[in-house]
Amino acid sequence: MLQFSTTVLLKTKSVLIRDVLCNGDCRHKSDEECAHKTSLVYTYRGVFKRHVGQSEAVSEANQVVFFNRGQDYRISHPVEGGDSCLDLMIDEALLHELAPKEQIQLGEGVVFRRQRRRIDPRAQALVAMLRHGLSRNIAESLEGETLALTLVRRSLGELTSHEAGASFGRQKLVDRAKLVLSSDLARRWTLAEIAKEVGVSPVYLTQVFQQVEAIPLYRYQLRLRLARALDLLGTYDDLTMLGLDLGFSSHSHFSAAFKQTYGQTPAEFQRSAQLKPKRYAVR
Repeated sequence: MLQFSTTVLLKTKSVLIRDVLCNGDCRHKSDEECAHKTSLVYTYRGVFKRHVGQSEAVSEANQVVFFNRGQDYRISHPVEGGDSCLDLMIDEALLHELAPKEQIQLGEGVVFRRQRRRIDPRAQALVAMLRHGLSRNIAESLEGETLALTLVRRSLGELTSHEAGASFGRQKLVDRAKLVLSSDLARRWTLAEIAKEVGVSPVYLTQVFQQVEAIPLYRYQLRLRLARALDLLGTYDDLTMLGLDLGFSSHSHFSAAFKQTYGQTPAEFQRSAQLKPKRYAVR
């Protein structure tokens, strides 16, 4: 069985958008690879870990991960299930125009200083709109290009994204907590259970997570669940079941949380994205 597959969703002079699926059968670090062009990778399903030297970055639906041109890296899958990502490459002149100077290194080409940034809910919605629209041949090239540039701008904006700043040890602790959450999105985790899994006290965990990610742990989990809902809206005809499958207590709870986060109810998002759902089960 192939480890991964790639589907080109859009290719123009300005952007290249690919849908990359990895089954995650290989759980340990992959052989070293090298990015031939700088890209922004948005995981919309599952989770993976990217290793650059001694640095690590957990990629899940709340993050954008930067693959810099000429940079060696390895990939591992500490959680079962593999991952699915939107891989976005922007014309280098346009990317240089979009990227804030403080986020890139001086020199030839665009090289991001950090491996990742936390994106906001609007960026998550843009990822879903891009993927659904392009994969279903609903969005034309001009719309796809415009949405892609908007997504990049939002992913790099100081007011619409967040760069984690913490010691190596605290970042690793937060990453372990993210992996615990990602291992079972539908589970109604308690703080004590997560803290036990990562080996610290509940108080310390909440303090460090807030410091690193600038949002509470419970809200981070909620955004992971809702991002998974964005992914699955095109495959469910029963939105009550979708909410329950993702761990929400009721349809009203799911719908209210979705609308508060994305500005639309799940049903409204389905209609606006022109999705034609069919029954599907969360895996």
